[in-house]
Amino acid sequence: MTETTAGPGAGRLSAAGAAVAGAAMVTNGLAYLLPMLGARHLAAEGLSVLATVAALVAIAGVAGVGLQMAVAVHRARHPGAPTNRVTLVTTAVAAGAVVVAAPLMMTALRLSLTVVALVAGTTVAVVLSARWLGELQGEQRFLRLAWAMGVVAAGRYGGMIVALVLGADVVDTLVAGMVTAYLVLPALVWIARPARPASPDGSAAIGAALRIRQVTSAGTAALAMLAVSYADLIFARQLLSPADSGAYAVGTVLTKGALWAPQVIVVLALPRLAVGDNRVRTAVLAIVGACGAVLVAASALAGGLAFRLVGGENYASLGEYAPFFAATGALYALVFAVVNAKIAAGARWPSAPLWVAAVVLAVLTMAVAPRTFQGIMWCALGTAAATALVMILSLPSATGPAGGDLSSPPGRADDLPRPAPAAPPA
Repeated sequence: MTETTAGPGAGRLSAAGAAVAGAAMVTNGLAYLLPMLGARHLAAEGLSVLATVAALVAIAGVAGVGLQMAVAVHRARHPGAPTNRVTLVTTAVAAGAVVVAAPLMMTALRLSLTVVALVAGTTVAVVLSARWLGELQGEQRFLRLAWAMGVVAAGRYGGMIVALVLGADVVDTLVAGMVTAYLVLPALVWIARPARPASPDGSAAIGAALRIRQVTSAGTAALAMLAVSYADLIFARQLLSPADSGAYAVGTVLTKGALWAPQVIVVLALPRLAVGDNRVRTAVLAIVGACGAVLVAASALAGGLAFRLVGGENYASLGEYAPFFAATGALYALVFAVVNAKIAAGARWPSAPLWVAAVVLAVLTMAVAPRTFQGIMWCALGTAAATALVMILSLPSATGPAGGDLSSPPGRADDLPRPAPAAPPA
């Protein structure tokens, strides 16, 4: 496996970037295939449980998203810096949060204890895998990152897809997904093995160790972003009938498609933003916005086909709502890009507007809007639009270097002007 690193002056997508794009397409394809098969092989109640568990794992596993971003930013500044301790602490905190929230999930979401235990077990594997993804991303070893992304996707979704095809029920499907998520971890370790040996004394790596607060800052922002983007699915599970919540779960597949389709651009840009190359930020936002516009237009033209492909013929009549679900995802894709830019710039509280948006969405859904399919959909779309506008307007000027990563002064040390030698004393 050949190492490939994108040069800092690259003006076009390299072969490594194309590989990451392909891996992202495979990951998204497997993620979309799972609910599609669930809609065809499970009853409405089972489909709702499967979609709800997927959302819960995404929210709990967002600690891994924060870990990956923090490790990537730190490794871009300090290649070879150790990440073992923060990985173990982050994983323990994520699993502990699921355990603490277990009674709430069992009562409010009507999930069994077995299903909640599977959520906790899968969360551990998801968070652990983020460490090696972050190391590869931060060091711009994008070809290996593409392989690692494919391995993680196969572990996270492959077992569940095979189980559904074989006719398993929802619990056996979740068990298969958890088992395969752990089985691929050794392959991930091998892919992410260091490109060069560490220094003999390790002093440089110890001095540049990643701190927990850096992961906390990135993880909190990622948690807020995913919580607000998945909250409507959780509310639909709680407030709607099993049939309506299952239909809403089909619609959110389009939301997730528009949300994650352009994120390969963010993956490639984060290391350069971390070392002070803020000039790419405007280009990233433009590309993400254009991608979202194309997806919304396609959903408006072929909404019935989109729902039919995702959920089957029974859901084709909901095609008129396809562009609204896609627009929600496209707006949150912009939010995700802004969050990454702020984390790379060392922002202290990048998650504050997102938590406000989550509270607003909860109030609108629970107390203001009608508790219907359309009511929840409009609340989600309005919240996404307002959040994207606030986040984009809060960005500082893109001119000049970034404000630094979460642990280091802005810019590379060797990029800073060096003072002239002092004159010897008289």
